[in-house]
Amino acid sequence: MDSTTPETPETPENAETIEAAARRSAVLEESIAADPGAFRILTGDRPTGPLHLGHYFGTLANRVRLQRAGVDLFVLVADYQVLTDRDVADHLSEHVTGLVADYLAVGVDPSTATIFRHSSVPGLNQLMLPFLSLVSVAELRRNPTVKDEIAASRQASVSGLMFTYPVHQAADILFCKANLVPVGKDQLPHQEITRTIARRFNERYGPVFPVPDALLSPAPSLLGTDGQKMSKSRGNAIALSASPDETALLVRRAVTDTERRITYAPETRPQVSNLVLLAALCQDRDPHAVAAEIGDGGAAALKKVVTDSVNEFLRPIRARRAELVADGAYLRDVLAEGDERANEIADRTLKEVRAAMAS
Repeated sequence: MDSTTPETPETPENAETIEAAARRSAVLEESIAADPGAFRILTGDRPTGPLHLGHYFGTLANRVRLQRAGVDLFVLVADYQVLTDRDVADHLSEHVTGLVADYLAVGVDPSTATIFRHSSVPGLNQLMLPFLSLVSVAELRRNPTVKDEIAASRQASVSGLMFTYPVHQAADILFCKANLVPVGKDQLPHQEITRTIARRFNERYGPVFPVPDALLSPAPSLLGTDGQKMSKSRGNAIALSASPDETALLVRRAVTDTERRITYAPETRPQVSNLVLLAALCQDRDPHAVAAEIGDGGAAALKKVVTDSVNEFLRPIRARRAELVADGAYLRDVLAEGDERANEIADRTLKEVRAAMAS
């Protein structure tokens, strides 16, 4: 769900799970094409800074595609979850507004999507208590989200909120009875606890929640300009709001290699191939064709192609985003309307939960 969720390394143990998820996702895509109105998606992000091209090609473009197909889209601004791995939520209001601007700038339609905040939906957060009763401490400790976030944390120690993170994520998904969650293959283990909680609640108290499917995203994984995982905190990501000059500077600093001929070979030339892929995604072309076109031009020619491609791709998004940021009242109205609808749904779900638990 959350595009800031850490990666889980692919191992022989989970390769079969990924293959099964891919087969299931192919079936789901056919079902979506046949009856998009039968699906409700919950997805979202933590407001910790501007969204970047990794977010766009990894999740945002897919959200827009699914919404335009007719799927009911819920987008969570996970402001409460900012505190899971940091002591304070710096510039939170600014980041929340910026996140909404990013969503709308890339094409999320607020007239049909529900864009809302954790902190504005008490009923959602109250689901944490019954859900926590359905999982053990050992299960939470084993959860990949918890383990990876603790390992990557900048804090000397983590708060108890870290152990509730996957359960809070389950509440995010289940409060609106979402039956579909778009994920990358690295996020599949993080979604399993939501399915576990839904099944256990239904078995113990009666059928209230759907057991949501993971819709595996086919999007390729983009590295940052330093060759590491693309991340806001590492300063290696090209923000959707970055200016042309800022983009040029980031690309100019990007890591390449000493071989002059440009090829697309992700296994043997990951840094060069990452830049080729970025240009190809922005041009909507095959990366091998982009690499062949650059040929013996070397790193300088490659970086020029990437800079030009990214700046042209982002030009309409930047323009739309600037208009949105200039109208803060409109962005606040979008959130207020989304919060209102999310509250109505959360209250209904919470009443069902209380009734089921009392019977």
